[in-house]
Amino acid sequence: MPDSQKTVCWISSARYGEPLDAAAARKWQLMARLVRYEFRIIGFSTSLRPRAFQQQAHFYLLPQPPTAPLRYLTMFSLAPLLLTALILRHRGAIIVAQSPFEGAIGAAAKSFLRLLGRRPKLIVENHNNFEEDLFLQRSIPLPRLYRALMLGAARFAFRRADALRVISSSTAERARHYAPALPQARFMTFSDTDVFRQMERRIPVEAAEDIVYAGVLIPRKGLHHLLNAFAALDHPRARLHLIGGAENAAYAKSLRQLAAELGIEGRVRFAGAVSQRELALHFAAARVMVLPSLSEGLGRVVVEAMLLGTPVIGSRVGGIPDLIADGVNGYLVEPGNEDELTAALRRVYADDVAAMGEKARSFAEGYFSPLKYVEGYRQLFALALGESNEAETREAPERR
Repeated sequence: MPDSQKTVCWISSARYGEPLDAAAARKWQLMARLVRYEFRIIGFSTSLRPRAFQQQAHFYLLPQPPTAPLRYLTMFSLAPLLLTALILRHRGAIIVAQSPFEGAIGAAAKSFLRLLGRRPKLIVENHNNFEEDLFLQRSIPLPRLYRALMLGAARFAFRRADALRVISSSTAERARHYAPALPQARFMTFSDTDVFRQMERRIPVEAAEDIVYAGVLIPRKGLHHLLNAFAALDHPRARLHLIGGAENAAYAKSLRQLAAELGIEGRVRFAGAVSQRELALHFAAARVMVLPSLSEGLGRVVVEAMLLGTPVIGSRVGGIPDLIADGVNGYLVEPGNEDELTAALRRVYADDVAAMGEKARSFAEGYFSPLKYVEGYRQLFALALGESNEAETREAPERR
């Protein structure tokens, strides 16, 4: 490694395969444009087999146990040792923790390394309402104890951080609550938006009939409210496509049962997890995308759908109002209010969705691009290091 290059040690619960999937490969290929930095990534393997390999960055993947408690145990027992070893061996200058909970691991390593004369900077990221979201996703045993441990870990991380990354106005506010004096950089989570920018609509939005939801099937996404609202929609040609993996199997099963009870199972399709290209094809044939979340850090699928000229109905929670201007590029509804959601669905079939779709596309094109993501990290690293100026990314032709 050149003397001028700095090592960034990245810790997250993300799962990586070898080779990387297309989206992850694209992300780290773009991050490599930050030529002042090399990246060493701690995450999970896609199996019980640990892995280490290099593809645009260096990956050190922990074995992935089958249950969430065992994954937490694996992360908190092995990652601190691995992170400390990487920083010592590769002179790590920056630790990036992709949640306040992984931030606690980074904070512990930072505190220990100070005893050895090493002083890496710690960046803590906040992508969601970390205080509540987990409890809206699945049943948690001993919730009071679990919450106390979570918040204690988060406070420990925030107190020892040097800079913060947030993705929306709501996540920025929560981070300021814990660390009011720390500098923040705000930018969206990565999306390979070129897939959506380059896709052409299969059906003009004003001629489309279908409704699409994209995201995992968990209670926090409010899909039971969407099914009830869809059942009340008096538009028999409309079909509802639920796209995403059944991360909570019991909840996914209850959604199928609810669709049957409501008599709409023939008009509701559970599509499962799909590739980015397949998702773009769904958006390119939809009249509207719906994100009825009860809590949401931002909702990058909103931007992805808008890039195809598809208006979005979203809940008035978290960062969703940062993206949707009510009645302009979509509609906002109160979370859990099925009457409002049904009314918004009806408006989609009555209003000028062609004009709304164009405004959605225009907004999304200006809001995010892969290069803006890289630029966000360039600025974030400069904040953590206390530098007013940072080396520019390597110049190369790139679609914005």
